[in-house]
Amino acid sequence: MKAAVHTRYGPPSVVRILDVDTPVAGPDHVLIRVYATTVNRTDCAYRAGRPTPLRVVYGPVKPRATILGNEFAGEIAAVGPGVSRFAVGDRVFGYNEGRFGAHAEYLVMRQDGPLATIPADVGYEQAAPSIEGSHYALSMIRAAKVLSGQAVLVNGATGGIGSAAVQLVKALGATVTGVCGPEHLELVRGLGADHVIDYTAADFTRDGRTYDVVIDAVGKSSFGVCKPVLRDRGMYLSSELGPFSQNPVLALVTPLLRGKKVLFPIPRQSQQIVEYVKGLIEAGTFRPVIDRQYPLDEIVEAYRYVDSGQKIGNVVIGVGK
Repeated sequence: MKAAVHTRYGPPSVVRILDVDTPVAGPDHVLIRVYATTVNRTDCAYRAGRPTPLRVVYGPVKPRATILGNEFAGEIAAVGPGVSRFAVGDRVFGYNEGRFGAHAEYLVMRQDGPLATIPADVGYEQAAPSIEGSHYALSMIRAAKVLSGQAVLVNGATGGIGSAAVQLVKALGATVTGVCGPEHLELVRGLGADHVIDYTAADFTRDGRTYDVVIDAVGKSSFGVCKPVLRDRGMYLSSELGPFSQNPVLALVTPLLRGKKVLFPIPRQSQQIVEYVKGLIEAGTFRPVIDRQYPLDEIVEAYRYVDSGQKIGNVVIGVGK
């Protein structure tokens, strides 16, 4: 099969398109013919081996996962012994961070892994980018126990995580304020934000509004900066470690002080999360934002674009049908 392979850490150019062995579905596993995947910040971090301390997980000297890609959509091509949840021909989508493998024509997954059938009338290119951003956003939203009627600010409302967070929070009945650049104000309003702030024209920490929860989906702010806009017992969550990797430490310390606090949840992968997102798609309350699409043969260009920091929503890779 054709796959995007990297055998060393580095810039996008370390990724090459090669022919490799097609995996085989063992007991309780399914073989998926991948038709669409994505390149996202997680893929870029693993490819580059950054931050360096996390190479303990990635592989100290060279990457353990040589075929990246954590989001995918495709069709069940074969099932292993004991599989009962899926059948050959089922259209499926899901998420596979850690093991990866979606930047290839075929991928093997456990039948009870983060995998579900694609909603009717949803294409592969629309299904593939549904999980990575939403699963990170959902972990923060659930950790903060966001409730209907609360006020939530999403900083970086146009990224994969931020655009998902706006929609997921709105689906819970909370009031959402999105922060983005001037060219994307209407996009964020279209995602359901009640208020939109152009960060080039106004500072959300100085406009007088306060929030129960601040989700920093781009890691561009900090607890110290956002603390004045948090209400009593308000919570700050970030998709990044923060300045000097402070967020995990503050997540341990601030809850002991019984005031405003930092939460730094570790996302979990599960079939239930994919099914939850599927339900939102079917209800019309969630849709992934798609910026650009590239064929698998041009995945290096996709990596360069995501590395540029200019990505809006998601970058989709077509693997072909």
